[in-house]
Amino acid sequence: MNVALIGATGFVGTAIFNEALSRGHTLLAIARHPEKVKAHEHLIVKAGDVYDTEALASLIRGWDAVISAFNPGWKNPNLYADQVKGTTSIIAAIKKAGVRHVLWVGGAGGLEVKPGIRVVDDPGLPAWVKPGSLATSTRWNSCKRSPSSNGLSSRLPRR
Repeated sequence: MNVALIGATGFVGTAIFNEALSRGHTLLAIARHPEKVKAHEHLIVKAGDVYDTEALASLIRGWDAVISAFNPGWKNPNLYADQVKGTTSIIAAIKKAGVRHVLWVGGAGGLEVKPGIRVVDDPGLPAWVKPGSLATSTRWNSCKRSPSSNGLSSRLPRR
């Protein structure tokens, strides 16, 4: 499969990067710092800015799937706003590019542990995790409710 990975040099992105290549996929690694990416036979590396929707759509157009491991940085003082902005742009780019298979890594705080109770609602969840979790899950939920979701869904397709 030809897979585009957004956030290829981050903590989670690096693990996904290694796993995808070990499984023989051709990988487009999109990163803010492409110089950090190690060369590999089945790898194309491109600099990418998730906030530039048009450029991102051009990068991912024609790829079988997109995996987003985007995170603007846990220490970013504008984490919530930058995560919403980046997530919004990535979703728009995926739609523009016509990519139908998407895996989103992040936003687990929006998952329900019991009906109506999300991970992010747990008072034991560290405060520094909440802005990023809320931003991604809030934006993803609004995307799912959008009449122009173009088939994007939080459900996994059946084989």
